[in-house]
Amino acid sequence: MRIKLSLLIVLLFIFGSAKSQNWGGGVDDENIHFGFTFQYTNSLYKVQKKADWRAPFSDPETGVQLTDSLSALYPKSSPGFGIGFVVNARISNNADIRLTPTLNFNNRVMAYEYLPTGASASAPSPSGMPFTAVDQKVQATMVEFPLGIKIKSNRRNNFRAYMLYGVKYSYDITSKKKSDDSGNEYLYKLLKNSKNYLSYEAGIGLDLYFEYFKMSPEIKLSSTLNNILDNKSVNPYNTPIDKLMLRHVTFSLFFE
Repeated sequence: MRIKLSLLIVLLFIFGSAKSQNWGGGVDDENIHFGFTFQYTNSLYKVQKKADWRAPFSDPETGVQLTDSLSALYPKSSPGFGIGFVVNARISNNADIRLTPTLNFNNRVMAYEYLPTGASASAPSPSGMPFTAVDQKVQATMVEFPLGIKIKSNRRNNFRAYMLYGVKYSYDITSKKKSDDSGNEYLYKLLKNSKNYLSYEAGIGLDLYFEYFKMSPEIKLSSTLNNILDNKSVNPYNTPIDKLMLRHVTFSLFFE
């Protein structure tokens, strides 16, 4: 797969640097034009723990200890993919405003590892907890609205480089059935995130011109502006965390 991807990139540069200048569908001459995009996304939480994050979790009603002490709490990277549309408004020869509404499918993962207190190889954990480690997977289907300004270099033959800066509004449309844990015991409740949040973004890319269209490979970094942890949820997985941010690395192919 890596060899195929490298070969594709080499071929794109060969086509993009050809001596004859392609028309590119004339998209750069239009005040407003449209397109579509395919995306590969990798997401990772940024965690700020509470001072007593290692403390065992107890049932809020009965006070019975349900978990052992935490020995580790850390995020795991998780891949995803998205599809979307492009609405591009021309400001000048070197600047555009872009809106790229996208439907993104991505899971986020947090790992919890517990240290049994007073347990031995032949004796169970004092809390009776059925596991010593667990991954909490947050299933998310996001409708996203990135709005950015695209700063472009002058065109050289069949390519030009650009930088992108902007903000993004995201809303989780995951079905209630997948996120409803109201009937679960505390040990089997879910890590809860906010349904919507804002992010800032920055990226770089290349416009490659072909005869009837323009293709743009782009890599972009984004990070949430606010805490996305649902502080109203009381469970063993939300409680040790003070703040939770989300970072994305997105590779996109735009066709315009």
